[in-house]
Amino acid sequence: MALLSRAGLLAGAVLALAGCGSIVPGVAPGGAGPGPARTSASAPARPAVAVASAPRSYAPRAAEAGCLADLGASGARFDSVPDTYAAPGCNQLGTVQLMALAGDRAPLSIANLGPVQCPVAKAFGDWARFGVDRAARQILGSPVAKIETMGSYNCRNVAGTEVRSAHARAEAIDVSAFVLADGRRIVLKRDWQGGDAATREFLRVVHKSACKRFGTVLGPEYNAAHQDHFHLEGTGAKFCR
Repeated sequence: MALLSRAGLLAGAVLALAGCGSIVPGVAPGGAGPGPARTSASAPARPAVAVASAPRSYAPRAAEAGCLADLGASGARFDSVPDTYAAPGCNQLGTVQLMALAGDRAPLSIANLGPVQCPVAKAFGDWARFGVDRAARQILGSPVAKIETMGSYNCRNVAGTEVRSAHARAEAIDVSAFVLADGRRIVLKRDWQGGDAATREFLRVVHKSACKRFGTVLGPEYNAAHQDHFHLEGTGAKFCR
């Protein structure tokens, strides 16, 4: 009898697991959204379809909601982006699309930036205002009008490795240039070494400022792959080069 009971329990567990469906919140096997109710045990099986993306189907988590509130209070203009799962290790969870950031005197526009995780967006906004805009006024005599980037989310590995880049999680931003309100354009690749003394000082000050707000900051002195941009990643443990 004990063996029969254990077999019955095991069969029940197998049946329960078989009905679990997708592990993606709110997503049924084969697509986004809740799955249809089963109408008959003899209904034909639906063909398996890989889930390429799934919209958010639940309210923001408490920490995420707090970040969105802080980002809004900072003066940034943004939209929340639905959660998506693109490939193994590639996702956009809790991300926003920034349209503009707050400066001390006027909004700062952003070029070529895709979805980015909310905490990184908040750090980026604070750096843009308190690190970049103020440094530009103090060192170069003009506020910043626009920050040019090389993007954020990108489903790829770290160059030369099998490890997913922070860009694959929308957790990093690459900044390539700054446009001042007086029309001057400060370009990392050209001006880190080739700019005048004030421009070189400005770039080094904003690099140092970024290191205080982001977890990983890589610039032209890290390696040749970063000679044309600042890589600004995460908000955790510090690594600054």
